[in-house]
Amino acid sequence: MTKKHTNEMLKEVDLISMYRLMILTREFEMRVAQIYSQKGLPELPHLCVGQEAIGVGSCYGLRKNDFVLPSLRGRSVFITKGVPIPVLMAGVYGKATGPSKGKWTAHHMGDLENGILAGSLVIGSQFPIAVGAALAFKIKKTDQVCLCYFGDGASNRGDFHEGLNIAAIFKLPVIFICENNLYAIDTPVEKAMLIKDIALRAQGYGIPGVTIDGNDVFEVYNSVQEAVKRARGGEGPSLIECKTYRLRPHCERHQESRSEEELESWWNRCPIKKFRAYLLDRKLLDDQKEHKIGVEVKEEVKRAEKLAEESPYPKAEEMFEDVYAHGVIKEGRLCVR
Repeated sequence: MTKKHTNEMLKEVDLISMYRLMILTREFEMRVAQIYSQKGLPELPHLCVGQEAIGVGSCYGLRKNDFVLPSLRGRSVFITKGVPIPVLMAGVYGKATGPSKGKWTAHHMGDLENGILAGSLVIGSQFPIAVGAALAFKIKKTDQVCLCYFGDGASNRGDFHEGLNIAAIFKLPVIFICENNLYAIDTPVEKAMLIKDIALRAQGYGIPGVTIDGNDVFEVYNSVQEAVKRARGGEGPSLIECKTYRLRPHCERHQESRSEEELESWWNRCPIKKFRAYLLDRKLLDDQKEHKIGVEVKEEVKRAEKLAEESPYPKAEEMFEDVYAHGVIKEGRLCVR
């Protein structure tokens, strides 16, 4: 599917909305980095700067009741799926008004109202969770889908292979999205695997696998929408590898090991810069609109920061709340409400 075809499906308001989501994500992430360096935060930021097109492009066309399981760098997923910026910032601060009520920061948190499943600290643990959600959709005969995000390093774990195999056998409505930013912390991808493209692994499970430019929001949107259509139609899972690059260190206390030349070359391929050029070329964006968006997102993030700082921390007596899910016994089985 070409970008021209995408434009026929996405109206101007959609394109500007997607651009704004990417700008908002970048502003949020860079402000978090600044706060962390100046004041410190409960969250150790692992930022998605440079990878914004993946979360925005993949989530923009989803339904509210579709589920996602974000990776460590999933801020654009949270924002596109509808988590309010003040709530997301409160999560960064570990405040009671955050999605996890202060029990966890913005990493791996869930928000069921917006279709976001909580992950865990264990690399690769999202695969069986996403497959389980997709199995539930199939058993209940809904047409929901689940998007499972992960990095290149996680694709070398057993959970990845087990998850894809089960999803393929049962033709489950799950889309596996690899955010291949070319490094697992400091380990270059070519030193961790001999194959050129992670999407090739899909062949071993008899499912479609494609490798795309993860810095092109159109390619991400198109590829995910095609995979979603397959999944809703009962044709099973897909693997989409998004080649991208993180423009910040692995985390904000990690010493950068990549060369300045490499970083500069990827800054020139920034997904926001790429999308901006497309919109300017087609007269869908001008200086006035761009300035307005920039001012709006800065104010939005600033307000969120203020609210997060003013919000309370969770009370000690709440420590054991929300640890277990409430359920009822039906026909000898525990059913979560």
